[in-house]
Amino acid sequence: MTVTLITGANKGIGFETARQLLALGHVVYIGARDVERGQKAAAEIGARFVQLDVTDDASVSRALATIDSAEGRLDVLVNNAGVLGDGAVDGPTALRAFDTNAVGIVRVTEAALPLLRNSSNATVVNVSSSAGSFWAVTNPDRPEFGLPLALYSASKAAATMLTVQYAKSQPGIKFNAVEPGTTATDMTAAFGIGRTPQESAGVVVRLATLDADGPTGTFQDENGELPW
Repeated sequence: MTVTLITGANKGIGFETARQLLALGHVVYIGARDVERGQKAAAEIGARFVQLDVTDDASVSRALATIDSAEGRLDVLVNNAGVLGDGAVDGPTALRAFDTNAVGIVRVTEAALPLLRNSSNATVVNVSSSAGSFWAVTNPDRPEFGLPLALYSASKAAATMLTVQYAKSQPGIKFNAVEPGTTATDMTAAFGIGRTPQESAGVVVRLATLDADGPTGTFQDENGELPW
């Protein structure tokens, strides 16, 4: 059975991705900062829970050690945890946005690499955003053009670049970034826009279930590769 870890998976796109991958037969570990919420989400769909705060090295190490002890490998990692980084554009807000959206990818991926190398078809999906695409934010025909989220956009640009660099440095593991689509979640509630998490999770699931000869180093949405 395919062993999968999804960060920030107690709600939103992460939770729906977990639900869909469980339906496909994966063993799914829901990673969440909050123990009570994470355990509740895992119990609701029959997943497993690990406490995982992507901004905390010790928490990340413990989570991957738990999976190592139980499974001995990791086949799919979905780096989904993220924050909007809205409000004041200042140093503390920038540090929080980048620590979660970009540095968090590094923390979890580095801790997961030994387990991913034990898989016969290792795949990493980084949930990024076209808000971090130079092409999209400079195109008046795109919704990202008027999005007032400088720190979110910048940190997601970093997430996409990390994806490309990991794909180059880890040729035995597929790394792809995904734009899941504008989604109505707790994080975007203030904007009052977006489709259901179930729809957007389907985009993540497609990249999480690639064959061994699937692409790597790409940035994709539901229609294929995106310029960025």
